[in-house]
Amino acid sequence: MPFGVDEAGKGPALGSMFAAAVHLEDPAALPDGIRDSKRLTPDRREDLAASLRTDDRIAIGVAEITPARIDEPGTDMNSLAVEAHATAIDDAIGSFESAAAAGDRPSGLCDACDTDADRFARRVADACSLEVDVDARHGADDDAPLVGAASIIAKVDRDAHIAALADEYGPIGSGYPGDATTREFLASYVDEHGSLPPFARESWSTCEDALAAAEQTGLEQF
Repeated sequence: MPFGVDEAGKGPALGSMFAAAVHLEDPAALPDGIRDSKRLTPDRREDLAASLRTDDRIAIGVAEITPARIDEPGTDMNSLAVEAHATAIDDAIGSFESAAAAGDRPSGLCDACDTDADRFARRVADACSLEVDVDARHGADDDAPLVGAASIIAKVDRDAHIAALADEYGPIGSGYPGDATTREFLASYVDEHGSLPPFARESWSTCEDALAAAEQTGLEQF
Protein backbone atom coordinates (compact mmCIF):
# COMPACT_ATOMS: atom_id res chain seq x y z
CA MET A 1 0.00 0.00 0.00
CA PRO A 2 2.28 2.79 -1.16
CA PHE A 3 1.86 6.38 -0.03
CA GLY A 4 3.86 9.60 -0.43
CA VAL A 5 4.00 12.56 1.93
CA ASP A 6 5.23 16.15 1.70
CA GLU A 7 4.67 19.54 3.32
CA ALA A 8 4.24 23.14 2.27
CA GLY A 9 4.72 26.24 4.37
CA LYS A 10 7.39 25.19 6.83
CA GLY A 11 9.35 28.44 6.55
CA PRO A 12 6.87 31.35 6.17
CA ALA A 13 6.28 33.97 8.84
CA LEU A 14 2.54 34.05 8.06
CA GLY A 15 -0.06 31.31 7.96
CA SER A 16 -0.22 27.60 8.58
CA MET A 17 1.97 24.73 7.48
CA PHE A 18 0.23 21.93 5.57
CA ALA A 19 1.25 18.32 5.01
CA ALA A 20 -0.43 15.94 2.58
CA ALA A 21 -0.29 12.18 2.11
CA VAL A 22 -1.36 10.53 -1.13
CA HIS A 23 -2.09 6.80 -1.19
CA LEU A 24 -2.47 4.85 -4.43
CA GLU A 25 -1.88 1.14 -4.90
CA ASP A 26 -0.60 1.63 -8.44
CA PRO A 27 1.44 4.85 -8.69
CA ALA A 28 1.49 4.42 -12.47
CA ALA A 29 -2.18 5.48 -12.42
CA LEU A 30 -1.25 9.01 -11.31
CA PRO A 31 -2.10 11.79 -13.79
CA ASP A 32 0.56 12.76 -16.30
CA GLY A 33 2.78 15.65 -15.33
CA ILE A 34 3.16 14.93 -11.61
CA ARG A 35 6.35 16.45 -10.22
CA ASP A 36 7.56 18.62 -7.37
CA SER A 37 4.97 21.39 -6.96
CA LYS A 38 7.67 24.07 -7.15
CA ARG A 39 8.30 23.09 -10.78
CA LEU A 40 4.67 23.65 -11.79
CA THR A 41 2.65 26.78 -12.49
CA PRO A 42 -0.18 27.58 -10.06
CA ASP A 43 -2.79 26.73 -12.71
CA ARG A 44 -1.16 23.37 -13.43
CA ARG A 45 -1.00 22.58 -9.72
CA GLU A 46 -4.70 23.38 -9.38
CA ASP A 47 -5.59 21.13 -12.33
CA LEU A 48 -3.51 18.22 -11.04
CA ALA A 49 -4.85 18.60 -7.50
CA ALA A 50 -8.41 18.46 -8.84
CA SER A 51 -7.59 15.30 -10.80
CA LEU A 52 -6.06 13.67 -7.72
CA ARG A 53 -9.00 14.56 -5.49
CA THR A 54 -11.63 13.26 -7.91
CA ASP A 55 -9.97 9.88 -8.56
CA ASP A 56 -11.70 7.25 -6.43
CA ARG A 57 -8.57 5.11 -6.46
CA ILE A 58 -6.60 7.76 -4.60
CA ALA A 59 -6.84 8.43 -0.86
CA ILE A 60 -5.65 11.82 0.34
CA GLY A 61 -4.95 13.00 3.87
CA VAL A 62 -4.13 16.58 4.87
CA ALA A 63 -2.89 18.03 8.16
CA GLU A 64 -2.72 21.71 9.12
CA ILE A 65 -0.34 23.10 11.72
CA THR A 66 -1.58 26.54 12.73
CA PRO A 67 0.55 29.54 13.73
CA ALA A 68 -0.73 29.19 17.31
CA ARG A 69 0.58 25.62 17.39
CA ILE A 70 3.88 26.70 15.86
CA ASP A 71 4.29 29.40 18.52
CA GLU A 72 3.69 27.05 21.45
CA PRO A 73 6.67 26.93 23.85
CA GLY A 74 8.73 23.79 23.58
CA THR A 75 7.87 23.04 19.96
CA ASP A 76 10.20 23.06 16.97
CA MET A 77 9.51 22.87 13.26
CA ASN A 78 11.06 19.43 12.77
CA SER A 79 8.80 17.95 15.46
CA LEU A 80 5.78 19.74 14.03
CA ALA A 81 6.66 18.42 10.56
CA VAL A 82 6.75 14.91 12.04
CA GLU A 83 3.33 15.51 13.61
CA ALA A 84 1.91 16.85 10.35
CA HIS A 85 3.27 13.98 8.25
CA ALA A 86 1.96 11.37 10.66
CA THR A 87 -1.48 12.98 10.87
CA ALA A 88 -1.73 13.16 7.07
CA ILE A 89 -0.69 9.49 6.75
CA ASP A 90 -3.27 8.40 9.32
CA ASP A 91 -5.92 10.42 7.50
CA ALA A 92 -5.06 8.95 4.10
CA ILE A 93 -4.74 5.29 5.06
CA GLY A 94 -7.21 5.11 7.94
CA SER A 95 -9.72 3.32 5.72
CA PHE A 96 -7.17 0.55 5.24
CA GLU A 97 -6.85 -0.19 8.96
CA SER A 98 -8.52 -3.59 8.63
CA ALA A 99 -6.13 -4.58 5.88
CA ALA A 100 -3.19 -3.46 7.98
CA ALA A 101 -4.50 -5.51 10.91
CA ALA A 102 -4.62 -8.53 8.61
CA GLY A 103 -0.91 -8.16 7.90
CA ASP A 104 -0.92 -5.91 4.83
CA ARG A 105 1.30 -3.27 6.40
CA PRO A 106 1.15 0.16 4.71
CA SER A 107 4.45 1.61 3.59
CA GLY A 108 5.46 4.88 2.01
CA LEU A 109 7.98 7.62 1.43
CA CYS A 110 8.26 11.10 2.93
CA ASP A 111 10.24 14.07 1.72
CA ALA A 112 12.63 14.40 4.66
CA CYS A 113 12.20 17.55 6.78
CA ASP A 114 15.27 16.81 8.89
CA THR A 115 18.95 16.80 7.99
CA ASP A 116 18.93 13.14 9.10
CA ALA A 117 16.42 11.48 6.76
CA ASP A 118 16.47 8.13 8.59
CA ARG A 119 15.74 9.80 11.90
CA PHE A 120 12.84 11.70 10.35
CA ALA A 121 11.40 8.46 8.93
CA ARG A 122 11.61 6.73 12.33
CA ARG A 123 9.93 9.63 14.09
CA VAL A 124 7.08 9.78 11.58
CA ALA A 125 6.48 6.02 11.81
CA ASP A 126 6.45 6.20 15.62
CA ALA A 127 3.98 9.12 15.54
CA CYS A 128 1.46 7.31 13.31
CA SER A 129 -1.48 5.65 15.04
CA LEU A 130 -1.28 2.74 12.57
CA GLU A 131 1.62 0.35 12.14
CA VAL A 132 3.36 1.64 9.02
CA ASP A 133 6.74 1.37 7.35
CA VAL A 134 8.12 4.81 6.53
CA ASP A 135 11.13 5.77 4.47
CA ALA A 136 12.34 9.35 3.96
CA ARG A 137 14.63 10.97 1.42
CA HIS A 138 15.74 14.49 0.66
CA GLY A 139 14.37 15.60 -2.69
CA ALA A 140 11.79 12.82 -2.80
CA ASP A 141 9.20 15.31 -4.07
CA ASP A 142 11.25 15.59 -7.26
CA ASP A 143 11.89 11.92 -8.06
CA ALA A 144 9.05 9.95 -6.41
CA PRO A 145 5.66 10.51 -8.12
CA LEU A 146 3.54 9.85 -5.01
CA VAL A 147 5.57 12.35 -3.01
CA GLY A 148 5.29 14.80 -5.91
CA ALA A 149 1.52 14.33 -5.83
CA ALA A 150 1.52 15.01 -2.08
CA SER A 151 3.59 18.16 -2.63
CA ILE A 152 0.97 19.41 -5.08
CA ILE A 153 -1.92 18.84 -2.67
CA ALA A 154 -0.04 20.48 0.22
CA LYS A 155 0.97 23.48 -1.89
CA VAL A 156 -2.52 24.01 -3.32
CA ASP A 157 -4.04 23.89 0.17
CA ARG A 158 -1.40 26.28 1.52
CA ASP A 159 -2.01 28.68 -1.40
CA ALA A 160 -5.78 28.56 -0.83
CA HIS A 161 -5.19 29.34 2.84
CA ILE A 162 -3.06 32.39 1.96
CA ALA A 163 -5.56 33.52 -0.67
CA ALA A 164 -8.38 33.43 1.90
CA LEU A 165 -6.30 35.55 4.29
CA ALA A 166 -5.55 38.02 1.50
CA ASP A 167 -9.26 38.28 0.71
CA GLU A 168 -9.83 39.40 4.30
CA TYR A 169 -6.72 41.47 5.02
CA GLY A 170 -5.55 42.68 1.62
CA PRO A 171 -2.28 41.79 -0.13
CA ILE A 172 -0.04 39.81 2.23
CA GLY A 173 2.33 38.26 -0.30
CA SER A 174 3.45 34.66 0.01
CA GLY A 175 4.03 34.92 3.76
CA TYR A 176 7.74 34.17 3.38
CA PRO A 177 10.27 36.48 5.08
CA GLY A 178 12.01 37.27 1.78
CA ASP A 179 8.80 38.53 0.17
CA ALA A 180 8.72 42.35 0.07
CA THR A 181 4.90 42.39 0.03
CA THR A 182 4.83 40.26 3.17
CA ARG A 183 7.27 42.55 4.98
CA GLU A 184 5.34 45.65 3.89
CA PHE A 185 2.08 44.11 5.06
CA LEU A 186 3.54 43.26 8.48
CA ALA A 187 4.99 46.74 8.92
CA SER A 188 1.76 48.51 7.98
CA TYR A 189 -0.43 46.17 10.05
CA VAL A 190 1.69 46.60 13.16
CA ASP A 191 1.85 50.36 12.60
CA GLU A 192 -1.96 50.55 12.40
CA HIS A 193 -2.92 48.03 15.09
CA GLY A 194 0.05 47.96 17.43
CA SER A 195 0.11 44.18 17.25
CA LEU A 196 0.77 41.36 14.83
CA PRO A 197 -2.02 39.93 12.67
CA PRO A 198 -3.68 36.82 14.17
CA PHE A 199 -2.18 34.54 11.51
CA ALA A 200 1.42 35.63 12.13
CA ARG A 201 3.98 33.26 13.61
CA GLU A 202 4.82 35.51 16.53
CA SER A 203 7.94 33.56 17.46
CA TRP A 204 9.47 34.13 13.98
CA SER A 205 12.24 36.74 13.88
CA THR A 206 10.52 38.48 10.95
CA CYS A 207 7.47 39.14 13.12
CA GLU A 208 9.51 40.07 16.19
CA ASP A 209 11.50 42.53 14.05
CA ALA A 210 8.29 44.13 12.74
CA LEU A 211 7.10 44.72 16.31
CA ALA A 212 10.46 46.06 17.40
CA ALA A 213 10.64 48.46 14.45
CA ALA A 214 7.16 49.82 15.22
CA GLU A 215 8.06 50.31 18.86
CA GLN A 216 11.26 52.13 17.92
CA THR A 217 9.38 54.39 15.51
CA GLY A 218 6.89 55.18 18.24
CA LEU A 219 9.65 56.12 20.66
CA GLU A 220 11.33 58.35 18.09
CA GLN A 221 8.06 60.15 17.37
CA PHE A 222 7.47 60.65 21.09
